Amino acid sequence: MGMEYVYAALLLHSAGKEITEESVKSVLEAAGVEVNEARVKALVAALEEVNIDEAISKAAFVAAPAAPAVTAEAAAPAAAEEEKKEEEKEEEEEKEEEAIEGLGALFG
Repeated sequence: MGMEYVYAALLLHSAGKEITEESVKSVLEAAGVEVNEARVKALVAALEEVNIDEAISKAAFVAAPAAPAVTAEAAAPAAAEEEKKEEEKEEEEEKEEEAIEGLGALFG
């Protein structure tokens, strides 16, 4: 099942709205998603016996310990890329200075 169906249900739940086939379809259509009636029916049927708040809190608890590690790993490449750009900028400045010095020697 596409995540957009789950997101539609979570949005409805968050807004305090009832999760029905019609409400899920409305959210999906408003988002420009082509609605699959069978998926909507399956989602609504599957959620009838689920305590969404409890499921969210359990999912948040399970995901929380891993989040800092993922964030640190994701930040490392970005920091390395930023450092690389800074080095390239410094090299360009050095080349410009050398070129200016070279021109000065021609006229000096």
